[in-house]
Amino acid sequence: MPQNPFYVYALKDPRLNPARPFYIGKGTGNRAWEHQAIVDDSEKGEVIKSIHEEGYSVLHTVLADNLTEEQALKLEAELISAFGIRKYGGLLTNKVRPNPNNIKKKIKVNVPEGCYEKAQMGIDLIKKAVMEFAKANSDGVKNSDVAKYLGLQSDYGGGSRDYLSYSILGILMKEGRIERNENKKHIAKSE
Repeated sequence: MPQNPFYVYALKDPRLNPARPFYIGKGTGNRAWEHQAIVDDSEKGEVIKSIHEEGYSVLHTVLADNLTEEQALKLEAELISAFGIRKYGGLLTNKVRPNPNNIKKKIKVNVPEGCYEKAQMGIDLIKKAVMEFAKANSDGVKNSDVAKYLGLQSDYGGGSRDYLSYSILGILMKEGRIERNENKKHIAKSE
């Protein structure tokens, strides 16, 4: 498992040959895939919508992984600078050109040794439980079912926020172990 959880990714337009990046980002977990799950009204969102309307899917390319947050921010800034932003004649729909000189000032998080590994072990156990639950319900399960019946619900802020179960289902979908059907139910694929 990587020691550092950050990566830098490109979203590419498959309608072009060769496919060209239209967005560069940095993140952890499922960040690169979240743009398609929740399409916003930004220029990036408009490109994603047009790709979907033509029957294609956005290509996701992890350009570098196993990065610290500082390394990821610096690489993201360098790549955005190299490809350029569309409003200035470049390729990318990114809104902002990051300033590499400000990166050190943004990072204020200390990750104690071993915390990342402990979190990954916990996620692996939750993933196994979700897979067993999904396999036991061949008609599929909803995010709310996973949260409720596996005790993953939260009442943070006074309302129910089932982000943990949603994130785990997203990871399993990314891994190709679960698929979501038209009824918004998650079905376990045979392994």
